[in-house]
Amino acid sequence: MNEGTLRIEYDIRPVEPRDLPFLWEMLYESMYVAEGEAPFERTLLEEPAVRKYLEDWGRSGDVGLVAEKQDGTLLGSITARYFTADSPGYGFVSSDVPELGMALTADSRGKGIGQSLLTALLRSLHDHGVKRVSLSVDPRNEPAMKLYRRCGFEVVGREGTSVTMLASTQMEG
Repeated sequence: MNEGTLRIEYDIRPVEPRDLPFLWEMLYESMYVAEGEAPFERTLLEEPAVRKYLEDWGRSGDVGLVAEKQDGTLLGSITARYFTADSPGYGFVSSDVPELGMALTADSRGKGIGQSLLTALLRSLHDHGVKRVSLSVDPRNEPAMKLYRRCGFEVVGREGTSVTMLASTQMEG
């Protein structure tokens, strides 16, 4: 059995205040860098267009989940937050459609954790009456594009090097 097929035991739980530093780390990890390109400077997290994704976390409508091993090791996170037309996120569609952000730690990728987080978030949003959710992704990020398409996301726009995708929170099956 090769390392990529080893199963990791983990739970998915709601974000707690103690998870905020991890959410900031995952926000940084969510910024796709193509192979051979220099990573973004961490100061990018201080830019208003990026900070808005986590600043004042816990406001009305914020939804977040983390994947966590039983020993407390955090593996990844997914968040959804509403934005307005006068202060849109990168994947903004409408003020009544939250935008999701997701990232996994480097050694947690390719193990089904992202699929589990995304499925859990879609279910949670649906249970709270949210009908649609959007996101922004670099189309060169092939693993993310495959995951999002598999979960029903469709491209609805393009902005710079990213595409905006939209999906219903109604899960098949």
